Amino acid sequence: MSPQIPRPIDPSLHPLVTGNYRIATPAIEAFHELVMRCLRYRIMGALIYGPSRIGKTRAIEYVRLMLARQHPKMTTFHAQCEHKPRHAEGPFFVNLLEAVGDHTPNSGTNPAKRMRLTLRIREAAARAGSSTVLLFCDEAQRYNENEYEWLRDVHDALDRQHIKLFTFLVGQEDLLAQKTALQVAGKTQIVARLMVEEFAFCGIRNAEDVATCLDGYDQTAYPEGSQWSFTRFYVPQAFDAGYRLINDAGVLWQAFEAAHHKASLPGRLEIPMESFARAVEIVLKDSELKDEPAYCPTAALWAYAVQRCGYVQSRHATGRVLVPA
Repeated sequence: MSPQIPRPIDPSLHPLVTGNYRIATPAIEAFHELVMRCLRYRIMGALIYGPSRIGKTRAIEYVRLMLARQHPKMTTFHAQCEHKPRHAEGPFFVNLLEAVGDHTPNSGTNPAKRMRLTLRIREAAARAGSSTVLLFCDEAQRYNENEYEWLRDVHDALDRQHIKLFTFLVGQEDLLAQKTALQVAGKTQIVARLMVEEFAFCGIRNAEDVATCLDGYDQTAYPEGSQWSFTRFYVPQAFDAGYRLINDAGVLWQAFEAAHHKASLPGRLEIPMESFARAVEIVLKDSELKDEPAYCPTAALWAYAVQRCGYVQSRHATGRVLVPA
């Protein structure tokens, strides 16, 4: 990193190093809009579905960060649904108790766990000063009908205590099939409470999406309120001379396209946020020592970053086929 330009913080503390940051893709922004719409119209449940490893967990984290900024009195929880060989009531409530911060989630009988869950949610809402609580259930396709019924019971118990619980079921495409199966089976009470809205989540699908995401690095400042955008922190001389990552949106998209075709991956290109972010991080970190007013990353560096970001490897690992739209 160029020593002649002092940075406002120790570089080792920067979010790009710690990984503690989230950049919005168009799909993540649409997810956030869905959540806000549900809150506005009091729609208590929605399902968000998409392929595995496409960035849904990162999207939950981003939406929760935005809600904490925009609506600091609202309480949000993130439950990671676990794979269970047996769908028992005890493990289901233990998982939710862990999500809401209970210190002894395994203690007590199942009815006691259920009561303690509603108590913990009510306490959190009281501390925050709002009766609105949002629960994001990640990998929700792992739930079965009984677990949806137990979740509905939690809704009803909280409703009697004047707490509004909004549930967002986030998972793979199986979620949509589950909704259909519940409708066919006449389980309308589950669908009407937990699955009213639905949203198909996707990765980064074109050069315009790439530009939107790169603009996030150009605009997001750290420390907040400073003039130090993520891009400027790593290449301040180039940035001050006019360079922006968004300028390279087409180059980066083409690099991913080339990697996709070279690896003979099926379906159309759809970049997961994790792979995308890693590629951008590689370019910024490899650019910092080359920084000068005339500097801009080469197409070869972008290609190298795509090679090292894990996109091809993760697609091979999941064996996932993306159906052309």
